[in-house]
Order: sequence, then C-alpha cells, then structure tokens
Amino acid sequence: MAATGQVMLGFTPGETVIVTGAGSGIGRSTAINAAAVGLTVAVWDVNADGAAATVRNIQQAGGKAVSVTANVTDDAQVEAALAASAQMGNVRYLVNNAGPASAAELDFDQAMLAGIGSMRRVTTAWLARGPVSGAALVNVASVAGNLIGSAPDWYPATKAAIMGYTRHLAAYRADAVRANAVAPGLTDTARMAGYADSDLGKRILGRIPLHRMASPDEISWGILFLLSPLASYVNGILLTMDGGWTITQ
Repeated sequence: MAATGQVMLGFTPGETVIVTGAGSGIGRSTAINAAAVGLTVAVWDVNADGAAATVRNIQQAGGKAVSVTANVTDDAQVEAALAASAQMGNVRYLVNNAGPASAAELDFDQAMLAGIGSMRRVTTAWLARGPVSGAALVNVASVAGNLIGSAPDWYPATKAAIMGYTRHLAAYRADAVRANAVAPGLTDTARMAGYADSDLGKRILGRIPLHRMASPDEISWGILFLLSPLASYVNGILLTMDGGWTITQ
C-alpha cells in the first residue's frame, strides 16, 4: 500500500511502460512521473542525449529506467527498441508521444508517416509481441485537428488521424489493449519557447480562461491517469487538456 499522501494511481510497482519522445517536453515529464508512481520506464527518443538526461533524472530520484535510442519511423529500430525494453520486464503500458513539431519542414506524405504512421508502427509491433493482461496505451494527439484548425495542413491532419486510430483500437482491439488519447492545448515546452511573449501568443492566451499555457507535468498526469488501472473502464476517449481554450472559441 502507498504511504499516506503518495500518488500511485493503482499501478503495480515494477511494471514497465514505454514512453516515446521522452527526451524532452511532455514525454520527459510523463517518463519522470511514471517512475514516481512506481513504473519502470523505457525512455525512447531519437535524441540519445535527451533520453539519457531523462533517465538520469529518474535514477537520481530513485526510480528505474533505461535509455533507448530509436527512430519510431523505422521498423528495424522499433523492433530493436522493443527488445531492449522487454529486458526490463513485461511491457504492460505504452505512451505514444513522439511526433514532429508543427514547425518541422515536411511535406504532407512525410508528415503523415512520421506523425501517425509511427504510432501505428510502434503499437502494432508492441502488440505482436504477445498479450499482456491489463495492457493500456495513451496516444498524444492535440486540440489541433480534433477541435480547432491550424497550420501547416499536415499537422491537424496527423493529430486528427491519431484520434481516429485510437478509436479503432478501442473498438476492435479491446481484447488486447485499452486505448485512449489526450489532446493538449498550448503547452510550455521548448518547442513553444518565446511564444507567450509574441503578439499571437498574447492574443491566444488572452482567450484561454486560465490565461496561461499548461506545464508538461499537468499534461503528463492526465496521460498517466488514462493509462492507469484507475481508468480501467475508460476506453476510446479523447481527454482535452487546454485550460478551457476550445470551449470559448
């Protein structure tokens, strides 16, 4: 039993979660907080230094984690990363967070492969390794594409596709995995550096009822709740985490 005041979310200590794109931002916060609630974390990122830094943070706090360098758009790298992660134990949980930033210079087809194709690739390969009782995943989508339009064209298209894929899993693969997604609004990550001080940022923040961006930590706790046994009857939802932004538009 957890000590008084300690948040565990119903996870069994030592179970393993993969967090992709965990070298920074929302992924890093999710990995760190997953370790804090007792999970062993496979920290995936294409940036080896970023993944290693996340693992150091976890280990310094007494948690257990392994750094895995992987490009989630590559089949061979995904398979190798899964094999490395499985050495930590049965991988019961998956957070598909990795994806291109909206500022990335990609054509539409490239972006769809990177943004949604990669999540399908990781999920399919993970599930193919065999059933794990109580398996759950959370895909990181966005308010873009699901609740608002944005640019470039491929960005909202990939984010909407992520939720479509999540609903497919929830409806047709519920025998193998419980699947949900989160839709963050503006979140204070390195990708958004300087945005709050820009003219556009000030205008948008002025329309958000809470008048600020989310922190990556705040988004991570929504992800971990949906992943957790406490959400065992939650399947196929999109959890919007935007400070009330989209209900005021």
